[in-house]
Amino acid sequence: MRLMIKHTTRYQFKKPLRFALQQIRMTPRTNAAQSVVSWETRATGGTKELVFLDHHRNVTELIACGKGTTELEIVSEGEIELQDMSGIVGRHMGPAPLWLYRRETPLTEAKTGVKALVRGLDSAGEALERLHALSTAIRDRVDYVTGVSQSDWTVETVIEAGQGVCQDHTHIFLSAAREMGFPARYVSGYLMLNDRTAQEAMHAWAEAQIEGLGWVGFDVSNGISPDTRYVRVATGLDYSEAAPVSGMRVGGSGERLDVSLDVVEQ
Repeated sequence: MRLMIKHTTRYQFKKPLRFALQQIRMTPRTNAAQSVVSWETRATGGTKELVFLDHHRNVTELIACGKGTTELEIVSEGEIELQDMSGIVGRHMGPAPLWLYRRETPLTEAKTGVKALVRGLDSAGEALERLHALSTAIRDRVDYVTGVSQSDWTVETVIEAGQGVCQDHTHIFLSAAREMGFPARYVSGYLMLNDRTAQEAMHAWAEAQIEGLGWVGFDVSNGISPDTRYVRVATGLDYSEAAPVSGMRVGGSGERLDVSLDVVEQ
């Protein structure tokens, strides 16, 4: 399958910026399941200062905005060829060591709710079966409800609320998988939806490291492992390390953010 993707992020400020530096992670990389046919990221209202691979091997671009800027538009688009690997990404590639992915973060700290979720899953079978059972347990415990949560919700907050979005499902999976002894990481990327092409945001899912298979993907929100509709873009210990846009600014109050995303089968 071949997908065409166009992702536009537009910031408008009532008061001009004095300075801003945005960190962009919107560029997919070629791997066993996906081949980047073409890809380009353009910035209007800002200057691309640097492109590098971070410690998770994410393509990261730094865009600077100077004094007086009132609008910044970032367009990332291209074409990706995909094949179905049943969610298997394969062996770990450095430089970050595997043990790093067992580390808790403030968003994924395992407490009472997570510990209750994983109780009994050690007897669910082999590693792959146990992790699929974990995905099902999370989906049964936390309903998917669009727009219900905040970006700073911890896994325990989400479990207590009983509802969340794909980011929340992913954070719970990471926390629980690490509690079970698996290295696990957050994935942000693009998903082709069956009922529409226009979307409001990127998708999120998890990957866990399984002996003999390597990294394997689990989309808790949809109850499947990623297939040819999924394009991996960035990974991290949680959302904060894989976010499509992050950074800092001085000035620029009264921000308005508009995001448009189209994922279409070619």
